[in-house]
Amino acid sequence: MSLTSSMMVGFSGIRSNSVGVDVVGDNLANLNTTAFKGQRVNFETLLYRTIAEGEGPSATSGGVLPRQIGTGTQVSAIQRNFEQGAINNTGFPTDFAIDGDGFFVLSGAQGQPLYTRDGALRLDASQTLVSATGDALQVFTANADGTIDTGTLSDLAIPLGSASAAVATDNVILDGQLDSATTVSSAGAVVTSQTLTTAGGVAATSGTALTALVDRNGVPLFAAGDSLSFGGQKGGVSLAPTTFVVGQDGSTLGDLAGRMQAVYGINTDAATGTSPGVTIGDGSDFPAGSLVVRSNVGDVNAITLDASSIVNQTGANVSPFSFNTVEPSVGEGVTTSFGVFDSLGNLVNVRVRATVESKSDTGITWRFFAESVDDSDVSPSLGTGTVTFDPNGQFVGSTGTDLTIDRAGIGSGTPANFSLDFSGLTGLASADGDSNLFMASQDGSPTGVMNGFSVDRDGVVTAAFSNQETQVLGQVALATFRNNEGMVAVSNNTYVEGPDSGNVELVTPQTGLSGAVLEGALEQANVEIAREFISLIQSQTGITSASRVVRVADELLQELLLLAR
Repeated sequence: MSLTSSMMVGFSGIRSNSVGVDVVGDNLANLNTTAFKGQRVNFETLLYRTIAEGEGPSATSGGVLPRQIGTGTQVSAIQRNFEQGAINNTGFPTDFAIDGDGFFVLSGAQGQPLYTRDGALRLDASQTLVSATGDALQVFTANADGTIDTGTLSDLAIPLGSASAAVATDNVILDGQLDSATTVSSAGAVVTSQTLTTAGGVAATSGTALTALVDRNGVPLFAAGDSLSFGGQKGGVSLAPTTFVVGQDGSTLGDLAGRMQAVYGINTDAATGTSPGVTIGDGSDFPAGSLVVRSNVGDVNAITLDASSIVNQTGANVSPFSFNTVEPSVGEGVTTSFGVFDSLGNLVNVRVRATVESKSDTGITWRFFAESVDDSDVSPSLGTGTVTFDPNGQFVGSTGTDLTIDRAGIGSGTPANFSLDFSGLTGLASADGDSNLFMASQDGSPTGVMNGFSVDRDGVVTAAFSNQETQVLGQVALATFRNNEGMVAVSNNTYVEGPDSGNVELVTPQTGLSGAVLEGALEQANVEIAREFISLIQSQTGITSASRVVRVADELLQELLLLAR
């Protein structure tokens, strides 16, 4: 081997170790680059010059070893280390990290897919989630009902500040404890007015014209066009005032009685087992010509009226009626109020009153009465039903739970339909002897504004609205490859599919080895400073040693040239 060849061997060492210095320098330069994957240089020998291949052993010899002289070294591979980097919590909601082997998918400027571990994302002017360089993150599309279509990729728009549609209430879940010691409600309160007569002293009937009624002094109680304001209390709760215009909403005493029955929400369903309503006394039970107001059973349904409960707002007789409770209600109960939402997100008030209907060896049955002052009908009554408990106080079943509220003239869908769910109630005895009934939840909501979003470990992106509603926007797609080291790195922390990477497979997070998505976190570079400095020293030593070989070969050549002098 000539001295010139020796110089070339030294040169190959300088060249190869210089690549090592370049790689170490790149690793150290990217020490703080998000999700950077460090590299290392692998070397291999160049061709050998074989002087003799050697000989095998014989009876008289142990054999001869081959005689070969190497011609130097070269870089065989620059290998990228895809080991997981440390996870750093940042608190930024648009920062994502992958705890696993997958890659985020970005849509490149030319529409080509790019793959990255760098989850430092941001919202652009169109509120689309993009990388630092503007490449859109790709997600699996969410359908209108929130289900994920894993066959379609799209950009992810997060329109913060946008309004959500109102959701009409379909189901109301009630909870509480209906005390088993509550007495059976067997009678409703009865309220009567003074005897009403005409100018001739004849007791009024349902067909008597309101304008024909007079007081004890013969002064007419009403004139056409008079506006009557109805008030009073029901179960101790003040009733919302309503009006009745004489001659417009009715002209007879029977018309007035019917309006009172509707306004006071008296439920005349035969299932109640009583005869509630507003009638005109015929002299058999109550004085002829008197208004007779029979409440539904129980204290919670008892209607209380006095002289100020019906006021003539335009006529001379400001308080045309005097009322007295002649029969009290029998039976305790419980009442609760809550709100539901119509299709426009309007809050609709509902009240439920419950009394004990019966007790037997097989259990206790409660009867509930549902009302809504926001019903567009004259009557707030929505319906009645039962809730039954077994002898152990456990819920057995319920009836009449499907309710309808008319919303005519509101602009929303009408009627508003919803159901009551009493299955969470118990019928056990309470320690304080009181029943309690309340709404645990309902599935409607008013319109809201998107004020945030979250991403779970499965990569599902969920928008949050000010009305406590949520909406699934999509699911982060992850790419996996059979050989990550075969991917080709390009600029901006991204990779493309390489000849030796294998085909890409798009999966949902936590599928196989793809890993979980961590919100508010970033993956750090996996470069170890100590290891890089050791590699740097090794490369420096290799270059120094190879340079010494070149220098020695040069000095020997100079000596040979002196022989010619």
